[in-house]
Amino acid sequence: MTHRPDTLDWTQWICPGPRRRFSALELRQAGAQPWPRGIDHYVYSNTLILAAVFYNELPRGLGLWVLLASLCMSVASLLTARWLWRQPTRKNLNLASWGAVLVSLVLIFGLAKVHGKEMLRFAAPVLVAGITLVLSAWWFLTLYRVQQIEARLRELADQEASQRLARRLATAQIQPHFLFNTLASLQHWVDTQDSRAAGMLRSFTRYLRATLPMFEHESLPLGQELQIVASYLEVMQARLGARLAWRIEAAPELQDLTLPPGALLTLVENAIGHGIEPALRGGRIDVRAYREGAALRLEVQDDGAGLCAETASDDGLGLTNTRERLQQLYGARASLQLLAQEPGCLARITIHDEGEQRP
Repeated sequence: MTHRPDTLDWTQWICPGPRRRFSALELRQAGAQPWPRGIDHYVYSNTLILAAVFYNELPRGLGLWVLLASLCMSVASLLTARWLWRQPTRKNLNLASWGAVLVSLVLIFGLAKVHGKEMLRFAAPVLVAGITLVLSAWWFLTLYRVQQIEARLRELADQEASQRLARRLATAQIQPHFLFNTLASLQHWVDTQDSRAAGMLRSFTRYLRATLPMFEHESLPLGQELQIVASYLEVMQARLGARLAWRIEAAPELQDLTLPPGALLTLVENAIGHGIEPALRGGRIDVRAYREGAALRLEVQDDGAGLCAETASDDGLGLTNTRERLQQLYGARASLQLLAQEPGCLARITIHDEGEQRP
């Protein structure tokens, strides 16, 4: 049942407390804040001070018992408060409140029976004031705790949304110049009735059909990523002709390995842009996926001009995004290296098995 904020909830008169109920998962995520120990010191010190003030006002022989009873009630109140801190629900608050009222009634009538009405006139106001103070403290503590957990859940939700948006923006790396150059080539070939236009259009369509939906995912199977890479290389081969040769080799058992979308594609794009296109003779690109000991290796190697340190900075954003998304998916188990070759460059992603330490 939902309640509008501008309507009166009559159940709060009988069963006061927060309406929000947290799941066990929400409490684990947002309710891990430790109990503030300063509350314990505050309650115990005030209990001792009040007991000392009223000690001389009590009948002879009852002072020590009242002091012990006050300390016991303080301990019980704090234990209950800790319970409400861990499980701040309306049900728990009312169970604790009615339990405290019942205990107070038992104490009042017990004192009246043992020590008579004279004692009752003194003890009843003190107990009523004490229980009112305790119930109010529990009520405010529970409301504060619920608001604290709700605020933390909102903060976590905002963080997750921001991270999800950042991952999607980082993934969306279709290079504008690739699109424009491909469309320009297609237009020219169509105008000149070049037979290569049909093949490139098919490859380009497959590429777009595969890449556009991938931006909605946080990870992709390696097999699907390799299909996207193959479509991209087919388009580039149609444009570059004999200047580009390529091969993809992947162990069958690695097809379901998950990767950040576009991770391999970014490395292949860099190999084309910094290795193959600048070289007059063109070159070859090899994409490999294999297991080596307790680690998985994903490699993009070219024998072109190479991706040296100074050229790497030109497309540093794509490589930085790839590193960050690998860290988000695999943590410290994953790494991305650029290794100089003669000729060319080797880009290597290493993913260590769970439980293995990076060298």
